[in-house]
Amino acid sequence: MERIKRLLKEAGISDYIIYGYTERTAELFFVKRQLDTRRLKDVEKFNVTVFRTAEKDGTKLRAFTGAMVLAADSDAEIVKALKDAYFAAQFAMNPYYELPDPVTAPTVEAHGRLAEQAPEQSAGEMADALFKADCDKDAFLNSAEVFAIQKRVHVVSSRGTDVSWTEAEIKGEYVVQAKEPEDVELYRDFCFTELETEALTTQAKEALMFVRDRAHAQRILKSGNYDLLLTGENVMMTLWFYGDRAEASMIYPGYSAWKVGDDVQGETVGERINITLRALAPYSKEGIPMRDRKLLENGVLKCVHGSNRLCRYLGAEPTGDYRKFSCDNPGTMTFQDMQKRPCLWAVTFSGFEMDPFSGHFGGEIRLAYLIEDGRMTPVTGGSVNGILLDAQKDLTFSTDRYTEIGYDGPYAILLKNVAVAGTDA
Repeated sequence: MERIKRLLKEAGISDYIIYGYTERTAELFFVKRQLDTRRLKDVEKFNVTVFRTAEKDGTKLRAFTGAMVLAADSDAEIVKALKDAYFAAQFAMNPYYELPDPVTAPTVEAHGRLAEQAPEQSAGEMADALFKADCDKDAFLNSAEVFAIQKRVHVVSSRGTDVSWTEAEIKGEYVVQAKEPEDVELYRDFCFTELETEALTTQAKEALMFVRDRAHAQRILKSGNYDLLLTGENVMMTLWFYGDRAEASMIYPGYSAWKVGDDVQGETVGERINITLRALAPYSKEGIPMRDRKLLENGVLKCVHGSNRLCRYLGAEPTGDYRKFSCDNPGTMTFQDMQKRPCLWAVTFSGFEMDPFSGHFGGEIRLAYLIEDGRMTPVTGGSVNGILLDAQKDLTFSTDRYTEIGYDGPYAILLKNVAVAGTDA
């Protein structure tokens, strides 16, 4: 870090933010239950953002670009990378803004087994949890990858910021497969900041059930409007619409007209939405202190969030970029009771999408359960085409909960009268 600061001075660059980190990763790769490859990696990288100021027609301007620096690079290589970035910045000038306010603080240490024990041990424990679920006679785990990561981060700026912290996460992906009566596969991924072994086992059991049912799914879905039941990561992706629309990057260019105090949910007959932005780290990559912030309270927008530059343009407090949120609704119906009413439980899609501009959500159905007359029939084919801005007036959340690195909230959400194109379309 001190070397980069010295070379920035040599390059004649006075305004900068350095985001440096060291990362230790244990990686496990499986083919079925057989460990195929294991790998330990130690990485040290520095992302250097350089800022350049100029004046045009009496107006002060500022631009930034970034350079990746490795500890193994020579002084000459680093200086060249910095000068190249500084040169390129002049072609991307924007209205002037101040850099983040300076912050200095002692290192914030993460705690817990994932942060403190060897990453290879954590990777092994999560692999065991994953394969604990692999006991279905009609479906199996085809392949899996597990990554345990420990990271130490240091952010320094020309304005005097000097903060550091540690963090850890465990993530991976796996493919489940069923061969009869149709050979099908489903892909799943996971990411946690704690050793959530039970949660991973539960997720994998569910995935095995889904791929088994997908192999038996029928193409009988008729076009029409359905009460739609979404679960798990599909709930997370749907509700992050509100986080997207409240970002400074959407509001400043005019893509979103939301402002603090707006009732963004409108008139409702169902549950009002409560969402909190959750800080996964004590500081952002720009060195901005991060904390939990209420985003929606009973459907009313409570804050705008985003990077330093865009928040300053809006006259809002810079918050940093959030990667996690919680839906604080306790729910009014158990998931079991939700499954007793006529609806379409859409489980997996070829690619579920949530458009932050239009509010459109949906995708092509790979597996859904058609629930009618007390019977649950696996179906495939067709597509969901909903508009959250219409559906938000009548939402029901489950009392059952779901947690992963980016979300903590109800496992299921019921949306009324959503358009579905069936296999008869």
